[in-house]
Amino acid sequence: MTKEFEETIGTFVRDRRKAGQMTQRELGELAAVGTRFISELERGKPSVRLSVVNKVLAVFGKSLGIVDAPRQDE
Repeated sequence: MTKEFEETIGTFVRDRRKAGQMTQRELGELAAVGTRFISELERGKPSVRLSVVNKVLAVFGKSLGIVDAPRQDE
């Protein structure tokens, strides 16, 4: 994953968590992951544990997936 991608996911998670008035601990409990993982995810720390990222995103009804990206020549 690129740093930009990780930061985008982190920003999404943090914004949704705050909009839901949840603490990192509460989100971690809902996603069955540790508070440390939530903190690192929100800060955009590189992580190859995509299955754990998906556990967090599932709390918000989202998941990582393959999507079409714009072609460089367009």
